[in-house]
Amino acid sequence: MTLLTTLLGLLSCSGTSYVDLDPDAFDAKMQEKSAILMDVRTPDEYNEGHLTGAVNVDWQGEGFLDKVEATFPKERALAVYCRSGRRSAEAAARLTKAGYTVFNLAGGYLAWTEAGKPVSAYEVEVFRAPDGEPVVFTLIKHGSLALTYKGMSFQFDPVTEHGKHTDYGVEFPKADVIFVTHEHGDHLDPQAIQSLTAEGVTTLVTNARCAEMLGKGTVMANGDSMTLPGGIRVDAVPAYNCTEGRTQFHPKGRDNGFILTLGGLRVYVAGDTEDIPEMESIKDIDIAFLPVNQPYTMTVEQCVHAAKVLRPKVLIPYHFSRTDLSELPALLPDMQVLLRQMQ
Repeated sequence: MTLLTTLLGLLSCSGTSYVDLDPDAFDAKMQEKSAILMDVRTPDEYNEGHLTGAVNVDWQGEGFLDKVEATFPKERALAVYCRSGRRSAEAAARLTKAGYTVFNLAGGYLAWTEAGKPVSAYEVEVFRAPDGEPVVFTLIKHGSLALTYKGMSFQFDPVTEHGKHTDYGVEFPKADVIFVTHEHGDHLDPQAIQSLTAEGVTTLVTNARCAEMLGKGTVMANGDSMTLPGGIRVDAVPAYNCTEGRTQFHPKGRDNGFILTLGGLRVYVAGDTEDIPEMESIKDIDIAFLPVNQPYTMTVEQCVHAAKVLRPKVLIPYHFSRTDLSELPALLPDMQVLLRQMQ
């Protein structure tokens, strides 16, 4: 059935050469991690539920092709879908004509859900690295986020239960690298780590205490660096409390924040920290994830100070629990501040 569907897709739509795939074949294509997943429905439809990790670019919105070409290189295949397959077929034909290799989900989101395939409501942000490759962030919750780059999958502090349930074994592919910043239960979850681990494939990167607790892991201490396959550089930086009366939460020297350099794009995932002096030496950050959850991490004022020190191009507050962040964009008028669902 899959081969027949593929052949029909190759011959369909007035001679265009995109490929129609049924839900099973589309799922298998996504498991290969070689194609960028794109939801071409409206933002309202997308927000009601979408395939995990899908980037939303509205086919009927203004400048569809311009937005796609500004973000995704034509060397990367695109896997597209809509509600029933009609809009995505139109988008696939246009994208193919523009020079992309495109796979279309036959039957769309409806066929996907009828087949019992998983969906999510996690927000997704995509940025283009200086090397031209897209870097896709899935903003899961609290301190948990996923990142994909060049088909590689990275997970930061994956936790199954915190506010909402996340089934990592179903909702996400096996990770190439899992980063754990420290030992607290809202950051270290053996069940989530096991669900995301493929034997002989997944690398677990953490500090000495977590590696001891788990009985495994590549240990990085503050100031350490390593290079992953594909030339991806990882720097472990300090993360700790420095305010009197808070230092017991995250003592100096134990926990890590991580900086990843992906194709020239520098991403700082700060972990649980305050606006510590070491931030003065962190330079050229493109995207910064900073925690705002007093008394355990930063106050809003500390986050503003940290952002002014780091000067990232984009600030995404996370791990903020019930902290009111509504005034943050006005306090940082010269910076792009994205307020997302990262409680």
